[in-house]
Amino acid sequence: MNKKIWIINHYAGGMLFDCGGRHYNFAKYLKRAGYNPVVFACNAIHGKAETFFPDTSLWQEHMAEEINVPFVYVRGRTYSGNGKQRLLNMTDFYRNVKKTAKEYAKLHGKPDVIYASSVHPLTLVAGIQLAKKFGVKCICEVRDLWPESIVAYSSRLDKKNPVIRLLYQGEKWIYKKADSLVFTMEGAYDYIVDQGWEKEIPRSKVHYINNGVDIPIFEENCQRYTTDDEDLHNTDTFKVVYTGSIRHANNLDMLLNIAKNITTKRTCFLIWGTGDQLPYLIQRVKEEKIENVIFKGFIDKKYVPYIISHADLNIMDMQKKNDIFHYGISPNKLFEYFAAQKPILMYQLWDYNPALEYQAGYVADTLKELCDCIDTLSNGEIWGGRILPDHSHKAAQAFSYENLTNKLIEILEIV
Repeated sequence: MNKKIWIINHYAGGMLFDCGGRHYNFAKYLKRAGYNPVVFACNAIHGKAETFFPDTSLWQEHMAEEINVPFVYVRGRTYSGNGKQRLLNMTDFYRNVKKTAKEYAKLHGKPDVIYASSVHPLTLVAGIQLAKKFGVKCICEVRDLWPESIVAYSSRLDKKNPVIRLLYQGEKWIYKKADSLVFTMEGAYDYIVDQGWEKEIPRSKVHYINNGVDIPIFEENCQRYTTDDEDLHNTDTFKVVYTGSIRHANNLDMLLNIAKNITTKRTCFLIWGTGDQLPYLIQRVKEEKIENVIFKGFIDKKYVPYIISHADLNIMDMQKKNDIFHYGISPNKLFEYFAAQKPILMYQLWDYNPALEYQAGYVADTLKELCDCIDTLSNGEIWGGRILPDHSHKAAQAFSYENLTNKLIEILEIV
């Protein structure tokens, strides 16, 4: 024990203020298990052209008091949008986190293990290079498949594009050089096989740790942060609840289409969240006279546990079919929905779906099936097999951050 674990995540800066998030929770439970974690993050706030703390030096340390873990904020230029400035911010972090690590090691000693996490691959490259310099092991955590995600979502770039081909080679280099790999996608090794890399990247090197939920905090928030919302507490309605971003990618057009075609009058759709698609969706509701949809607007995330625990059915994003999900899904809200112990409805039959694995949710592939499911459940009948609270409870326990950190510790000890 007392091993120093350096967690490097470009976008972990907000976790200090939220007192939550994947790496905040890993750090929390690693600390309780006797390890000494440190979290390195960029000081620039993602997409807001602002910083968490004034830029006065290359790096600055701030303590997460609740878990007694230091967060080291590394200087990087601010940006908004996804253009050139964001790419330069990634480059800033790649360069500056390496400089910061060297200075930090002189003051506090070198790490025993480096845990470098994407989204973007430059963080993983920095982690590998730092591990080599310090003579320690590096675990690379892949939470987004780059460049596969770019190809999946882009209408202009395909796998034959020279830049994309170069990024694939970089991805392969990372997977080969890392001492161990952790993916949030259960089918990650399928992806490696599909790329033809299995001879150089053995299955024994690849591990799976999905996102999760911190159950004690979820339950505490459910008790502390309540709301007197009349619609949520209306016992005469069957409440279908959506919480989260309202953007094009979430495809809430489909949710409105479902609402229009529901036959049971007691069904009510309650939508919490905001985003650039909200005005458009509000206009659709008005023009098409969709009377069973109520937009609730922005809600602080600490109120979400209470809201989803009082739903009759929690509904996931209506994202359209995309090959990237073939390897597994890891939306944060799914694990909160498990903790709420209410049935979940999902659109599209994805592979490696935890909700189906634990029989904690329904999946429908068409608009008619989605409507049939909600109508049936609203009438108190069974659709496609009964979903029981204990199913969700088992799923929540399996994906509790305490349990997920124990899996991480096993990997740490192996490397």
